[in-house]
Amino acid sequence: MSNDKHLTYTSYLKVDELLQLQKPLSDGPEHDELLFITIHQVYELWFKQILHEIEALQVALESTQTHYSIALLGRVRTIMKTCVSQLDILETMTPLQFNSFRERLSSASGFQSAQFRELEAVLGRRDKAGDGSDKSTGMGMSEHLSPGSEARARVEQAMSRKSLWHSALEYFNSKSPMPEHAMKTDPTVAWEPNPEVQKVLIELHRNDPEANLIGEALIDLDEGLQEWRYRHVKMVERTIGRKIGSGGSSGAGYLASTLFNPVFPDLWEIRSQF
Repeated sequence: MSNDKHLTYTSYLKVDELLQLQKPLSDGPEHDELLFITIHQVYELWFKQILHEIEALQVALESTQTHYSIALLGRVRTIMKTCVSQLDILETMTPLQFNSFRERLSSASGFQSAQFRELEAVLGRRDKAGDGSDKSTGMGMSEHLSPGSEARARVEQAMSRKSLWHSALEYFNSKSPMPEHAMKTDPTVAWEPNPEVQKVLIELHRNDPEANLIGEALIDLDEGLQEWRYRHVKMVERTIGRKIGSGGSSGAGYLASTLFNPVFPDLWEIRSQF
């Protein structure tokens, strides 16, 4: 317990500083701009928390802590549900209300969220420059971030180390040996579905209740991310239609291209093999 007798709710949480971070740029300002800023700042806080939880999750999986891993996966899934539900609030803003301040955003765009890019990298996305994966310019995962910035370094570091799936493979390998080549894959390269890995996963699914629980919890996380992506697409379509995004992306078109790309394809593939 802290010995600081002067510590209060406000000082501990830095509430005064927090409430000064919402700075609308529109004239007036436009009433709905505060909602737009607040929602996106809260998203960034949730992304920070998810990254914090997944860091602990990777350690737990690699040390075969089944129950703690399930608890962490459940927490991440619950946070994702909260992120999805926040879109309900954002959708109370009509296209006219958003357009009343949209021009003030200039080139700022959710596309530029470094923490979401870091999260995608932690989950295994490995787009490099020239892949044409993000915008028509062929930007990769971090090229839109300032060279030498801490944000860009975090994304690039996440792309160079083991993804969550690699940690999950270590967990499953402790339960039943995985193919040796699968355990030695380059973490800087995107994972490709592996039929040999799927055979082991099927056996674990049938014969190891703990491994089965981990697999299903990973599917929950994957499904949660896909749900977020879908709702995000529909929110953007509802608000700006098919206009170009403020950051120069194709807007809803770009977001739609990210749909139905599972994080853990092997866990989905085995569904048709039971």
